[in-house]
Amino acid sequence: MSTTSESSVQMRYARIAGFVYLLLIVLFMGGQFLIDHVTGSGAFAERTAHIIAGLPLYRAALVMQFLASVFTVLLAYSLYVVLKSADEHIARLALYFRLGEAFGGLTTFVTFAALALRTEPKFTQSLDTGQLKALLDLAHAADFASFNIGIVFFSFGSTLFYRLFLRTPYLPRALSAFGIFASALTFVMAVTCLVMPAWGDALQVVWIPIFIAEIATGILLLVRGARPVPATTFVR
Repeated sequence: MSTTSESSVQMRYARIAGFVYLLLIVLFMGGQFLIDHVTGSGAFAERTAHIIAGLPLYRAALVMQFLASVFTVLLAYSLYVVLKSADEHIARLALYFRLGEAFGGLTTFVTFAALALRTEPKFTQSLDTGQLKALLDLAHAADFASFNIGIVFFSFGSTLFYRLFLRTPYLPRALSAFGIFASALTFVMAVTCLVMPAWGDALQVVWIPIFIAEIATGILLLVRGARPVPATTFVR
């Protein structure tokens, strides 16, 4: 591949990665906001009534979060293309970890199944409230566990990609180092949630550093891209 062609490919994939970084945050956070907005507060019956009343919006929110998993594949491959010149073996390993995270999105069917249990008459009429709530609690526990398992894969992949960014001039070194730190925090959060699920709500603040890191990374890659540089400029 010629230097000009390589430069064009790397620039294109860097900007794709930057755009997808930002898109994933919009999809994930937007989906969660809509879910919370539709569900509202109150007792089990009240929240169920809210969901039924806003069912199309609730389904749209679930689709948004599923699409976040789909676009994670594009992000992972784009980052691999951009960073493989720094260390192809580490870049490939990071790609595999992020793909593992993305495949975890396939468990979205559990959330859709829980929604069907809660809203479709053939289920609500054949189960009493106690049975229905027990099944929904089980579905929630499965979804919570699969989400945090996915975050473990995310944390390894994100840490490795930021480690490669630290070797390159594509991002400020301070941002790359902060990205490594923020990614490692998500690992601690996910493992803690798996061991002590009751701490889940209190640990949500741990998301803030990685959101800051990914928003800054997304903006810089989208605006500046990444031009190929001689291997001698990489920090080992």
